[in-house]
Amino acid sequence: MTLFKKNRAASDSTGFSSKDESQSPEDIMKQYDRESNTRTWTGAPKVVVTCIMCVFSIYCIWSTLFSNMALEMRITSFLAGVIIMGYLYYPAKRGYSRQNYIPWYDWLIMLVGAFCFFFYCFRYPYLSRVLTSAAKLTPFYTAIGIVGLLTVFELCRRCVGLPILCVLGALLIYTFISGLPLNRLIYTLFFSTGGVLGTPAQVCAKFIVVFIVFGAFLERTGISAFFIDLANKLAGWAAGGPAKVAVISSALCGMVSGSSVGNTVTTGSVTIPMMKDTGYKPEFAGAVEAAASTGGQIMPPIMGAAAFLMAEYMGIPYAQVALKAILPAVLYFMGIFIAVHLEAKKLNLKGLPRTQLTPWRRLLSQIYLLIPLIVLVWLVSTNKRTMAFAAAISILFAILVSLPGIFIRERKEPTSTGGYFGRVVRSTGSTIFSSLEAGGRGTITVAIACGVAGCIAGCITATGLASKLITGIVAVSQNSVFIALFLTMLCCIVLGMGVPTTANYCIMASTCAPILIRMGLPAVSAHFFVFYFGIVADITPPVALAAYAGSAIAKSNPMKTGVNATKLAIAAFIVPYIFAVSPELLFENLEGWWQVVQIVLTSVVGIFGVATCLNGFLFKKIPIVLRFVFLAGGLALMYPGSLTDIIGIAMVGAATAIQFVSSKKRVKTE
Repeated sequence: MTLFKKNRAASDSTGFSSKDESQSPEDIMKQYDRESNTRTWTGAPKVVVTCIMCVFSIYCIWSTLFSNMALEMRITSFLAGVIIMGYLYYPAKRGYSRQNYIPWYDWLIMLVGAFCFFFYCFRYPYLSRVLTSAAKLTPFYTAIGIVGLLTVFELCRRCVGLPILCVLGALLIYTFISGLPLNRLIYTLFFSTGGVLGTPAQVCAKFIVVFIVFGAFLERTGISAFFIDLANKLAGWAAGGPAKVAVISSALCGMVSGSSVGNTVTTGSVTIPMMKDTGYKPEFAGAVEAAASTGGQIMPPIMGAAAFLMAEYMGIPYAQVALKAILPAVLYFMGIFIAVHLEAKKLNLKGLPRTQLTPWRRLLSQIYLLIPLIVLVWLVSTNKRTMAFAAAISILFAILVSLPGIFIRERKEPTSTGGYFGRVVRSTGSTIFSSLEAGGRGTITVAIACGVAGCIAGCITATGLASKLITGIVAVSQNSVFIALFLTMLCCIVLGMGVPTTANYCIMASTCAPILIRMGLPAVSAHFFVFYFGIVADITPPVALAAYAGSAIAKSNPMKTGVNATKLAIAAFIVPYIFAVSPELLFENLEGWWQVVQIVLTSVVGIFGVATCLNGFLFKKIPIVLRFVFLAGGLALMYPGSLTDIIGIAMVGAATAIQFVSSKKRVKTE
């Protein structure tokens, strides 16, 4: 990749130049996260743009809770607002640095694009009677549809990237080759709910945007710092403590952020230097943070935006999706934790001095920061109110729990002139406005990705490509579930290298998930399978953005960091196969609680066996033959069945015993 070929002559042994060594978290986000490449606003223009973002966030909350508008009117007005915000924030090319300036052509695209969606919104009562089929489209309405779609596609190029547009472009070409008329295509993609206004955009407007705003409020309560302090207290003192802190804190922070790169940079700026100071190699330190941060998208209760789409596609409450995700997420992070522990033992690394850890008294005094999350979980789990209502109420609690921190900060370090009460009011207002602004800005990329994903699904549906794919893959796999799972995994990872998780899931849910369901997998297992493998693309070379962001902070070789992250996250490549063949892990087809206990225990031991094989150390360096025994035993435990469980436990147990006895003999000899 060209990202790492610049200034090669000035690079050090890690492959990074001296310029890279001074990169700030903001620079890293801009380099590896397309969402962070935004225009710079200052002064009065910044105030205006912030107000637009705040108004949009408030409108989204209001419309999800109280609006009685028709669905099409809500989605078109939502997308019109997204287009306005998107062109205000995202320039036509990366590295645009001119402040407080938008070129005339961006104003034109923004206004024309927003007009197309607002036109549809305000004229919907009339259009719903007139445009009953594609044959009713006039040249004017066709032009409206084309311009509106092109505006969305261009904004997608700016804030999401080209790969998803390449997928869409290939499908559009196939659509025309298959003989679909232009008017029918425009009607499907723009004027019906089977394209840009499809299920992904609907879920985004109804649920995802409110949770994005909630996440923005929650981040400003200081809960991320609390999670890091808590993780330090729980595991910082242990062998290789900082790496274990990275795993725990990333799991906790991931519940809030749901962004691989964002979580890597946020927690990694604290944990990666600590890991390096402890003695971990830079490649390993960056990989630990990237692998743990990527898992944030599968960590309940909030998870990533795709989780809300899963609930919609499967037709089950979101609370059930979060509940079913608990055990796989625990196994994922446990696998990383085991690998980190083995690496610490191999390098004989120590933990942090207990005197450097946050006292329990201070942590307990900040436990009120968890109240918004507790309220959210309670409201969602009771299923008495909508998810949007639960998020809105949780936002109010997030504002309340931020007040004690504001009171203390203004009392100790007043940031402005005036009386104490006035400073508190201004600081509270600033927190609310910045949270609403961040929520609106965070919605842009997700909404556009959902809109384009809806267009992709619309092309697949309109051409009947889904059924052809199903027939083709079933024929190639020769009715073998494992071959179909493997092919699906490859599709998800390759697509995920250039497509955001949300869009990746939408595409796979429309194409590959039905294949797995047709071959006998439960719908929940099929959807979770494609969801998981769409996420791990963020740490799978050659395009592992989360790993590259971690390598930038660790100042390590990016490819080596990506390979290490893949090894650490081996559980993410194994767990989906476990719940594919054993849906009980997702609380499906349960005959008794003992089944879940059995699967969890055998899976943990299996992950331990595989991680030990990859690490090559347990009590001492493992001989190559025993490494294969650990691997075979671990894989046997992944396959359901009493016989394979017995064989796997015997192999892993015997190999562990041999290593333990051998290490004791070596100690006595020495």
